[in-house]
Amino acid sequence: MGLFGRKENLEDLLYNAMSLMEKNQPRGAISLFNKVLKQESENTSALFNKGLALNQIKKYNDAITCFDKLIDINPKDAQAYNNKGIASAELGNIQGAAECYDKAIEVNPRHAASYFNKGVLLDKLKEYEEALQILEKAIIIEPRKPNALFYKGIILGKIKKHEEALICFDKVYKNNPSHMDAFFHKGIELAELGKHEKAIEIFDKILSEYKDNVNIIYAKSRSNAELGKYPETLQLLKQAIAKNPKIIRSWAKEEKAFERFHTNDEFKKIVKL
Repeated sequence: MGLFGRKENLEDLLYNAMSLMEKNQPRGAISLFNKVLKQESENTSALFNKGLALNQIKKYNDAITCFDKLIDINPKDAQAYNNKGIASAELGNIQGAAECYDKAIEVNPRHAASYFNKGVLLDKLKEYEEALQILEKAIIIEPRKPNALFYKGIILGKIKKHEEALICFDKVYKNNPSHMDAFFHKGIELAELGKHEKAIEIFDKILSEYKDNVNIIYAKSRSNAELGKYPETLQLLKQAIAKNPKIIRSWAKEEKAFERFHTNDEFKKIVKL
C-alpha cells in the first residue's frame, strides 16, 4: 500500500509539473520537479524537464547541473548533451557548447537538434559554409521539420545567395502555410532580387493580418522606394518611424534604397537627416 501510494504520488507530481510546462509556467514546474527529485534523486524525466525549465528562466548553470547528472546516469544521452550545449552557448561558452553538440552527434548520429544547434552556433561565429553543411544534415534527418531549412535560408541570405535563400523560404512556407516568418523572408529575398512588386504582394498579405508589424511596414516602404513611389514610400516610412523611431530612422539613413530620397525635404524631416 505504502509503496503503491508513493509511486502514484510521484506520477501525479510529474503529471502536474508537465502540465505547468505546457502552460509556460516553468517556475511552478521546477518546484514540483524538486519534490520528485527529493524522493527519487535519479528520476530522469524530472531531471531532464527541470533542466529545460531552468534554461527557460535563464538559470543556465543550474540547468547544466541537471544535464550533467543525466549524463552521469546515461553517458549516451544525446538530449542531455544537446541541452547542456544550449545552456553553455547562452553562457558564452562557445567551445563548451560545440563540444556538447559534437558529443550528442557522436552518441546519436541522427540527433537532428544537435546538428541544428551546431549550425546556429557556427552562424554566430560567421563560419557560414560549415554552418550550411551541418544544417543540411539536420534537414536530411528530419525533412518535414522547418527549422533547419528556414535557418539555411537565413544564412544564404546573409551571404547574398538570394536565389537559393528564396527556394528555402518558399519550400518552408509551402509545407507550413502558417509559418509567417518564412513568408516574410520570401518577400525579403524577392526584394533582394529586384522583384519588388511580388515582394509587396507578400507584405500586403501579411499586413492584412499583422497590420502593426513594423518590420513588414518598413520592408514595404523600402520596396516602394526602389520602385520610385514617393508618396507611398514616405507614408509607410512615417508609420514605421511612429512605431520604432530610433531603429527605423537609423535603418533609413543607411538604406541604399532611400538614397534617392536624400534631397527630399519630407524624407529629411521624418528621418532627421
